[in-house]
Amino acid sequence: MALKHARLLEVIDLHASDEERGTSVSSSLLKTDHLQLMQVVLPAGAGLPEHQVAGETTIQCLVGEAKVVTPRRTCQLAVGQLVALPGGEPHAVQAIRDATLLVTVLRDR
Repeated sequence: MALKHARLLEVIDLHASDEERGTSVSSSLLKTDHLQLMQVVLPAGAGLPEHQVAGETTIQCLVGEAKVVTPRRTCQLAVGQLVALPGGEPHAVQAIRDATLLVTVLRDR
């Protein structure tokens, strides 16, 4: 089944439940030719293994606490904080406390 993505100019409720959104816990909220928004939900201790994304990326902590580890730096994020990564930067993410992250990726066509 294809994910339901919001359209441009459509309001996205970051507090909506999974049932209301019709998606799994971590979900892609919006995907256009140039932009992708994802909500990533991680329980404490869980994480995403090292990976890289072609486009510039921001990771914003909406709930909880998480760390973003790159070869150059480890950033600890609390609620209301974000970090910007250059395109192609290898990084891993780990939840220190139950965390919800808003990930924004600039995409090439």
